[in-house]
Amino acid sequence: MEVLYPRCAGLDVHADSVTACVRVASGQDVVYQHRTVSTTTHGLLELADWLTAAGCTHVAMEATGVYWKPVWHVLEGPFTIVLANAMHIRNVPGRKSDTNDATWIADLLAHGLIRSSFVPPAPIQELRDLTRTRKQLVREIARHTLRIQKTLEDANLKLTRVVSDMLGTSGRAILKALIAGETDPTRLADLTHGRLKASRAQLVDALHGRVTAHHRYMIQLHLTQIEALEAAVTDLEAHLGDALAPFRAAINLLTTMPGISDTAARVIVAEIGIDMTRFPTAGHLVSWAGLCPRLEISAGKRHSTRTRHGAPWLKTTLVQAAWGATRKKGSYLQAQFLRLKSRRGPKKAILAVAASMLTAVFFMLRDGVEYHDLGPQHFARRDKDQIAKRLVQRLRDLGVNVEITAA
Repeated sequence: MEVLYPRCAGLDVHADSVTACVRVASGQDVVYQHRTVSTTTHGLLELADWLTAAGCTHVAMEATGVYWKPVWHVLEGPFTIVLANAMHIRNVPGRKSDTNDATWIADLLAHGLIRSSFVPPAPIQELRDLTRTRKQLVREIARHTLRIQKTLEDANLKLTRVVSDMLGTSGRAILKALIAGETDPTRLADLTHGRLKASRAQLVDALHGRVTAHHRYMIQLHLTQIEALEAAVTDLEAHLGDALAPFRAAINLLTTMPGISDTAARVIVAEIGIDMTRFPTAGHLVSWAGLCPRLEISAGKRHSTRTRHGAPWLKTTLVQAAWGATRKKGSYLQAQFLRLKSRRGPKKAILAVAASMLTAVFFMLRDGVEYHDLGPQHFARRDKDQIAKRLVQRLRDLGVNVEITAA
């Protein structure tokens, strides 16, 4: 095979050490040099000096957890780094060692057999950390809310049946009164504000329970955690606003699409960036996100069409946005969902809508244009002849003969 990089290196990265293999090709002769260094800053700088002395131009390593990131930051400047998916460069089983793994990676890199993973620039990586942390904090708030609900059910208080938002103004006032020792249902009902989905009598009946000191302690414990998490989210939102300043134009473009809120747009920008030249086509981006069926055919039989895990942070956000987009009446996305739902079911239909939204995101960010809806009649206009044939056949199945003439 043709050697693309005569002087390159492969790295087998671990938490405490990095095993490196320098591959130097001179004609038909190939020389391998190995060295193991620690993952401390001093060790990584020593590795960079050794690779520079060997004349390496390209370095490849596996994406193992977060252990590759310090190595990437140290070697990013002097060398062209290729980050490989560990599933794509598996070696044949047997005789496995760190030295053999580094040698195998170096051989694959020398012949150009490693497909580089997508690594966003530093500002996008920082933005990604902030959006992911925000999502984790919001998840923790939801978990503590469910734990409060569990405690209330144990005390036979049906607060969630009469108050839509347990952490809203009315719900939080009732929880704090319960912590203070109030048990009278009438007085608890007087703490509500605004319109509720239950009547006064239903509210009083739902707040009649058996609250013990243990219940009060558990409610206070979880409510304190929720308030601390909410304060952390507020602080993170302020910091996130400063980090989003260079990308505000792109976020404003994305919010023109139905279903994509400001929060969803921030997540999309943080996960894929704004430079679409990193993806050859929109299909490559959809495949990277894990929103298209896999191709697994052998002997003419399709074994599986399950989607890959892809980018889970991006995938879940797009699916949530797709559910919101399908509720916009008279839109292309709603028409696509209803069209596929009848044949393939709601789960596959919503993934198709999410894939269509990500395809639109690709072109919106690449060309800098707002979202243009094709309208609910797009499929009808595109498949006019096919729809006519299907309807005529349906009438014939019902025993009716018809003749078609052009309008």
